[in-house]
Parts: sequence; structure tokens; C-alpha cells
Amino acid sequence: MTPSPSLPDVDLLASDDPVGAFLDAHLAGARVVLRTSGTSGTPRAVVRTTSSWTTSFGHVSRLAGISRSSRLWVPGPLSGTMNLFTRVHAAALGCPVAESPEAATHWVVTPSVLAASLGSASPGTAAIVAGDRLSRALAAEAAAAGITVHHYYGAAELSFVAWGADELSLRPFPGAEVAVRDGVVHVRSPYVADGYAAGSGPFAVDDDGFATVGDRGRLLDDGVLVVEGRDDVVVTGGATVHVADVEGSLLPAASGPAVVVGAPHAGLGAVVALVVEREEDAAALRSLSRTALEPTARPRLFYRLSPLPLTAAGKVDRAAVAAAVAAGSAEVLLP
Repeated sequence: MTPSPSLPDVDLLASDDPVGAFLDAHLAGARVVLRTSGTSGTPRAVVRTTSSWTTSFGHVSRLAGISRSSRLWVPGPLSGTMNLFTRVHAAALGCPVAESPEAATHWVVTPSVLAASLGSASPGTAAIVAGDRLSRALAAEAAAAGITVHHYYGAAELSFVAWGADELSLRPFPGAEVAVRDGVVHVRSPYVADGYAAGSGPFAVDDDGFATVGDRGRLLDDGVLVVEGRDDVVVTGGATVHVADVEGSLLPAASGPAVVVGAPHAGLGAVVALVVEREEDAAALRSLSRTALEPTARPRLFYRLSPLPLTAAGKVDRAAVAAAVAAGSAEVLLP
């Protein structure tokens, strides 16, 4: 439905019933506003047409095997865009939302929630995992628990960009054209938002309609998109280390959640630190770093923090992890 320019945008989270507010806006032809803190923690108000979501419903249903008889477990808050999208999708299909993981046919979760819920899967459970990168190791662990795993990369501003089984098998989502320009992921699709209703953020659109939120990545010859994350950096001894490069080299080999942060250092200003949730990951990733990374980029310090702190949306809270490291409350793992 073409939005009416005479109608005010509908702020979904200002409603007591955000799902109903979306459906009403869709029928009226109004745009909607999604308020999100995003990966960086900076509040943003993303404005989009309702059709930028509804156009993808059929593709998601087909790819994940969702039908009216499905039961969806969506444990995250509606302030998380992936959760609100799923609730709206379920309402449009007429399928119920399950109150527990055991009662669901489909989970919609972050990798951290997936890892914590593996023992609750019923036979035939499917998991749609987003909000952070899903490692091949965790995807394999979920498969061993009898879970059919689906993974997608997207953003509040972009919606669906790529879909696969884990972070190393992502291919463009149906209807999405993906390009990597100067190391940054761009997409042109009917699912992209219109912009920001208030505030600012990383969303930008090129003259040819390709949009980005600044995530770094690579598009391989076989069409697989490898997403490396935002361009956070650690400046150590005057050298700039890109966190996305370090995580892209190491985290696919982790069996559990992990994150790279900068740790304060008296002489160098900061050093690269790797924080794991599972202690057994530290030795393997330390060894891998010696062959996969240049000396400056190798983590100098390793910590365990279990469980890793999460944001309200279920993503690893990078700021809280860095604060724990700086405060000395994370366990130091010696070589």
C-alpha cells in the first residue's frame, strides 16, 4: 500500500499494542516509526513504510517453514526490531506466539539466547537467529541438539539483507541486491527504510539507491556475504586495530559467545582483549590468532565473563563487557 503523505507517522512503541498499531497503520496507509538503540547504543527513530516489512513476509515464511500452524517463541522485547517484526508477521499469518521454548515450533532469538536455550528444544524445532553473528560452531551445536537453524543479517534501517545457516553461508535475501563498496556492505531492496524520523545514525543511501549502515564485509566469488561488523577500533601503541577484522578472523571458530574490546594499558594506551563466555574457547582462539592475525592485531589479554552481559534486545553488551574488563571484574585467563 502506498503511504498517504497526509497521515502522521505512527510511533509503534508509543502504543500499548505496537503490533496492533502496525496493522492499523498498514490498513490506513501510514508510515511507522521504530525507536531502537541499535548496536552502538545510540537512540534512533527509524521511519519506514509498512510494506517494507509486509513485502518480506512470504519470503520469511518460505525460508523458515513458518505457517499458520506454527508456534513462535519470541523472548526478546518489542523494542528489538527483529522481535517486533516477528510478532507482526505472526499476527498477519494468524499463528500463535508460544510462552516457552518447549511449546514452540520456531524460535526467533539472538545467538546468546540460542546458546542458553539448547536444552529446551523440542524435536523438530527451528531457530531463526539474528541480532549478532551466528558462528558455525554454535550452529553445529544447535543442529546436534536437533534444531534446524536459520540465520540472517539485517538492520533496523535495512531489514533483511542476507540469509543462510550461519555467518559463513549468508547469501542475498530474496529481492535484495547486495554490493560491497570500499569494504562496506550496501543493499538495494524494497525492504529498506525511508530514513530517520528523529536523531541521526549510520544509515546512508547512495545516488543509485544502495543503502548502508556502515557494516564492513566481503562478498565472495560464490556470492556468500561475510559480514565483519561496525568499524570500531582499538588504538594500541599508536597503531589502529579494527575490531571487525579481529572478530571476523577469530569468532567463527568460537563455540560460544565472545567479543573483542580494548583493555586499558599504562604504556600502550590500550591493548586488544578477547572476552569469552566459555573458557575452553580461549586456548583455541589464542592459537588461531598467531596464524590468522598480524602481531599488532592479536589479542594480548584474554578474559572469561560468564554469562556475557546482554542488552535488552539480547545482544552482547559491548559497553558492559569493556567496563567489566576496565574494572577488573572479568576473570583473567593466563596462557
